[in-house]
Amino acid sequence: MVGESVLAGDLAKALKVDMRTLNKALKELKDEYDFAQRGFSLRIFGSHVQLTTRALYSQDVVHLLQPVQRQTLSQAVMETLAVVAYKQPVTKADVEQIRGVKCDYSVQSLVAKGLICEVGRKEALGRPILYGTTDTFLQHFGISSLEELPPMPVPSEEDEETDREELQV
Repeated sequence: MVGESVLAGDLAKALKVDMRTLNKALKELKDEYDFAQRGFSLRIFGSHVQLTTRALYSQDVVHLLQPVQRQTLSQAVMETLAVVAYKQPVTKADVEQIRGVKCDYSVQSLVAKGLICEVGRKEALGRPILYGTTDTFLQHFGISSLEELPPMPVPSEEDEETDREELQV
C-alpha cells in the first residue's frame, strides 16, 4: 500500500526547516525504518517523499484494510441469524425446528460471512455442530455484547390464539 507523496519543499515549509535540515532528517528516518524493518518505509525520490508499506508486510495490510462488504441479509438469513443469536449454542436442526423450514443455505451464508461459527458439538447422536455468533456479528450490528440485543418479544394471548387456530386448520 502506498500513501500519497508530498513535495519535499512543502514538507520543509510546513515544518519550518531548510531543505538541508529536512534532507538530513529524512535520511536518518529512512535508515532507522529500514534497519528496524518497520512495517512501513520512507521513500525519497526526486523532490518527493512518500511513506509506503514495507513489501514484506503489504499482503497483511491489504487483507486487514480490505473494505468490509456490507451486503444486505435476506429475510430468511436474518431469521436464521436471530435464532442463532438468541438461542446459541444451537444446531442447524434446532434452527430448522424453530423456523419450520430448511436453513442449509442460510447457515452456510452466515458462516461464509463470518457472522456465525462452529462453537462445538452437541452430545447427541451424530454429534451435530453447535453454532454461535462471532465478533463480526457484534461489529456488524454495532453492539459490544449479546446483552445489548433487544429483548425477545413476549407473544400476546392473541398471537397464541392465532397460532392455535392455524394448527387446527
